[in-house]
Amino acid sequence: MNDITWIPFDIATQYMIDVFTSIGVPEEDAAICADVLITADKFGIDSHGVNRMKPIYYDRIKIGIQKPVTHFEIIKEGPTTAVVDGHDGMGQVIAYRSMQMAIAKAKKYGLGMVAVRNSTHYGIAGYYAKMAADNNMIGITGTNARPSVAPTFGVENMLGTNPLTFGIPTDEEFPFLLDCATSLSQRGKVEVYARLNKPLPPGWVIDHEGNTCTDPNEVLDGLIKGTMALTPLGGIGEEGAGYKGYGYCTVVEILSAALQAGSYLKMLSGFDAKGNKVPYHLGHFFIAIDIEAFTDINTFKEITGDILRQLRNSRKMPGQARIYTAGEKEYLVYLERKDKGVPVNREVMKELITMRDEQGITGYEMLKLV
Repeated sequence: MNDITWIPFDIATQYMIDVFTSIGVPEEDAAICADVLITADKFGIDSHGVNRMKPIYYDRIKIGIQKPVTHFEIIKEGPTTAVVDGHDGMGQVIAYRSMQMAIAKAKKYGLGMVAVRNSTHYGIAGYYAKMAADNNMIGITGTNARPSVAPTFGVENMLGTNPLTFGIPTDEEFPFLLDCATSLSQRGKVEVYARLNKPLPPGWVIDHEGNTCTDPNEVLDGLIKGTMALTPLGGIGEEGAGYKGYGYCTVVEILSAALQAGSYLKMLSGFDAKGNKVPYHLGHFFIAIDIEAFTDINTFKEITGDILRQLRNSRKMPGQARIYTAGEKEYLVYLERKDKGVPVNREVMKELITMRDEQGITGYEMLKLV
């Protein structure tokens, strides 16, 4: 950890805004994108924070497979529903506006759902579910992604890591927030292990022979070439109930593609038939449910909070200090980091310096190798 530099959240946020605007993202949109990324870092989801800035957004805009200016087109709309085409713009902006629409519909009619096609990587799904929870609603979202997960009893990477995410308000200081992939792990975590030069846990990844692979650099190369695949939640085969993760992963794929006549499975590889990089055309869905349409919001929050507290206070396994509920660890990480900022390792620092220098951005002399 000696190569870690802590960058205050406000400085990291402004830096990302400056980088985004330097490559053509409108300032209002850049602020949304930066807030999604910094929220990941605040919650300790380092696989989706500042370290994703260059490879996922900056580089894709620079090579022309993602548009910095977002054209948010409503294709079809009803009182409680909408279909949106994002035209390969900024995924965070498309997602933010889509959940805003779902929330507005839910406030009026009790429920709102928006399906999106032709979008791009939208960052942590939990950001959008939390938007609903912050408005005293239940938020649900999911997205498909480039193929990297094999179906149970298969070895070919067919599905994305496809998170199925829920945000639910409580009477506590943080919402119940379940944000996780339907695969055992995800590409972003493999990237973190590669940066740390650390072997992957067995069972995360398999090759075409069904053997587990633990070298993160080999895995990243294999995922691109299609010679390796992530395993679904539950792991390899049926013994650990991998079919359950496979099933939920497929549900997210369908809701992220079929409702909006979007792209799916191998269509999301990011390459054309000649091997050239092309836009990903990702799909998302967003659901907001107004709790007041069912019951008193304070009663709901109190019961929800009581459920969570009883779970945390139940009998613990020998040797374990505490039981957590979803969203609690992220809140605790935030409390630890709020006065320190984002932990940036040497490899990510190199990328931040590269973007700063390539775009001629001034005022960030604190970005330096230690």
